[in-house]
Amino acid sequence: MTPLADLWPYLVLILCGFLPNDLWRMLGVIVGHGVAENSELLIWVRAVAIALLAGVIAKIVVVPPSALATILLQSAWRRSVAALGLTSRRANRFSSVCSPARRCW
Repeated sequence: MTPLADLWPYLVLILCGFLPNDLWRMLGVIVGHGVAENSELLIWVRAVAIALLAGVIAKIVVVPPSALATILLQSAWRRSVAALGLTSRRANRFSSVCSPARRCW
C-alpha cells in the first residue's frame, strides 16, 4: 500500500469539511471588516444570535434529550427557573429600550 492511500480520509476531511467552512469564514471577515461595531445591522445580528441560543436552551430544558430526561421533574423545574432568571437579566440588556445613542452594553 502506498503512503498516499493511507491519507485519503484526511484529504477528504480537508476538502469537504475544512475548506468550505474556512471559505465562508474568510468571506465573513472580508464583508464584516467595514461594518461599524455599533451599527443597526450588527445589533440585529447579535439579537438574532441570542434569540436562537435561547430557543435551543429552552428546547433542551422543555424536551430534554435521552440522558437529561432521567432527571427528576422537580429538579428540572428548579434548574429551568434558575436558568430563566439568569437569562432574563442578560436579555434585558438588549431589549428595545437600548439604542445606539444610549449604549446599554
